[in-house]
Amino acid sequence: MSPPLAELEDCFEGVVPAIIATSSADGVPNISYLSHVDMVDDRHVALSNQFFGKTVDNLRANPGACLMLVDGATGAQYRLDVTWLRNEREGALFRDLAANLKASSAQVGMAEVMRLDSVDLFRVEAVSRVRVPNPPPGPAAHWRDWAGIAAGIGAALAAETEVAGLVTTLLGGITARLGLPAAILFQHDPARGALVTVASVGYPESGVGSEVGLGEGIAGGAAQARCVVKVSDMSRVRRFGAAIRATSEDVAAREIPLPGLPDAQSQIALPLIARGELVGVVFAESPARLAFGRRLVSALTLLAGQMAAALLLAETAAEEGAPPGAAPVAPGAGPVFHVAHHAFDDSVFIDNAYVIKGVAGRLLVYLLRRHLDEGRIEFSNREIRLAPELRLPDFKDNLETRLLLLRQRLAERDCPVRLSRPGRGRVCLDLAGRPRIESLA
Repeated sequence: MSPPLAELEDCFEGVVPAIIATSSADGVPNISYLSHVDMVDDRHVALSNQFFGKTVDNLRANPGACLMLVDGATGAQYRLDVTWLRNEREGALFRDLAANLKASSAQVGMAEVMRLDSVDLFRVEAVSRVRVPNPPPGPAAHWRDWAGIAAGIGAALAAETEVAGLVTTLLGGITARLGLPAAILFQHDPARGALVTVASVGYPESGVGSEVGLGEGIAGGAAQARCVVKVSDMSRVRRFGAAIRATSEDVAAREIPLPGLPDAQSQIALPLIARGELVGVVFAESPARLAFGRRLVSALTLLAGQMAAALLLAETAAEEGAPPGAAPVAPGAGPVFHVAHHAFDDSVFIDNAYVIKGVAGRLLVYLLRRHLDEGRIEFSNREIRLAPELRLPDFKDNLETRLLLLRQRLAERDCPVRLSRPGRGRVCLDLAGRPRIESLA
């Protein structure tokens, strides 16, 4: 087969619509446009079954067809002679295509309309380049050793023992070594059915504590489907996080803006899964179209898998940390600061400024109450996890990651209370005053 399908990588990114030509049993031709063609392997392609009934009827009567693909980077055109094999409504191939279609459709408010009904699998019989009078230039050389770079980042991750170091290493590796301008690490919060921003790199505002619902946008779609979701040309869809939702002023006061590049053209989200559980999502974006080729996606997928396992190991190690060694101390001196805790969503305001909500908000109030009741400033992860009032599940809750999120949010907001790490599996309150806690419904 010349050229091989692997060399047509940019034709399968959905930047330029493809065309399928079929014919009926008696030879009457028909042409339809396709939103996306996916390369399954070096001999097969898959089409999302969104074409008109005539195309379906023709394929059932005459499985031979022709596809016209266009390289989104160079404009080069290719003809594929294909044979229809079967229709699939379940399985990994269907799941992945459905997740990508849903995520991209959500950007334009069409997630409920553009649902994937099925996938049609084709065998590729021949590939040929379409000859044109003035052929476009070949693609610029952009090959990089993505696997080697990922191996280097993986080695750095393997050397880390705590969550904070893992997060810094992963996001730093994605931006500095893989060359992507911006990335976000989300933590899965199953109780809220959401992803929560733990850290980000490459944005004017970190967005720590911002949330994305499962199934919303690229990141939420990857989390819900537990597969990689990407968009290669954002000019065709509305950018992630740009949807305008009507909210009350009270709700808006509890919302942290999600970070995002205003000129993003390519986005990708990869689920972090360990022991069959969704841990979180790593998200990256770029102002370049077609930024996430297959080899780069493979490298990012390997890193996502290693990161998920490493986070789980770090949580386990933190549970084995030494118990607090500091003696109780008197409640903090200095000015009194007001802490308002709203029980319905565990949102916390300090001196009338919103800080955090959810489990992280509940954690902060718990630590402050223990400090006021017992005069303590240092606590172990184990005692925090076992506290019945926090209602934390077992290791699946990723307590270390939640504490990191809270620590970064308190520092970012310049709050009169901060968290520090005196040792593995331990957390310390750093107070610039005495908290006065008000509990609200």
